[in-house]
Amino acid sequence: MEICEGQGWRLVVDASHTPYTALIGGEGWACELTGAELLALQQAVCRLTAQHGALAGTLMAEEAIEMELELPIGDPSSDAGGSLWLGLRGDRGSWSLQLVLTPEPGSRGIEGGWNPAASAAFAAALERLRPAGRGGGDQDC
Repeated sequence: MEICEGQGWRLVVDASHTPYTALIGGEGWACELTGAELLALQQAVCRLTAQHGALAGTLMAEEAIEMELELPIGDPSSDAGGSLWLGLRGDRGSWSLQLVLTPEPGSRGIEGGWNPAASAAFAAALERLRPAGRGGGDQDC
């Protein structure tokens, strides 16, 4: 089991704990994720932070930016899968993350977020994880 945490965020990965192999949390909330949900979260955070990094230099100091991304979870060809929505809101120097997990039938949903300092640290911890679908859980916190 690997535990990464800081002020306002937490990420725990335990590949032996199925079906929920990860636990994520923020200020006053936490939820377990399946491997597929963790993979979708990793991909969404990676894509949005890369887009922010590419645009940050073009923003004026007082200019704000909001970006969002929704990814399917499970089999996208069936109606049974859920989705993960991730939003990034901030300016050229800092940003916060908001998360909404719309569950597959019979599962649970999540809504949470991280403040700017916690968002950057949480994103960095997610980036250090091996992709959840390929032996995720071995990480360097």
